[in-house]
Amino acid sequence: MKRRNAHTTLSCLAAFGLVLIVAACSNMSTTQQRTLSGTAIGAGTGTAVSAMTGGCVSCGAAIGAVAGAAGGYIYDQTKK
Repeated sequence: MKRRNAHTTLSCLAAFGLVLIVAACSNMSTTQQRTLSGTAIGAGTGTAVSAMTGGCVSCGAAIGAVAGAAGGYIYDQTKK
């Protein structure tokens, strides 16, 4: 019973966090949105690749986040 309650609580917190993130992005410029999106995608990809290869997961997330932020910013500059 406790495990189910913990899972429900964690799911609710994750959903609440997602709502806050989406709401916070409403007043951002397109450059900020694309850079932030690139950061999130890069961090997720870096984490996944590091976990699959047995590397340092936090290092992979950090490197992916930096690469994603750069990619998002460069993409935005080419679209202007």
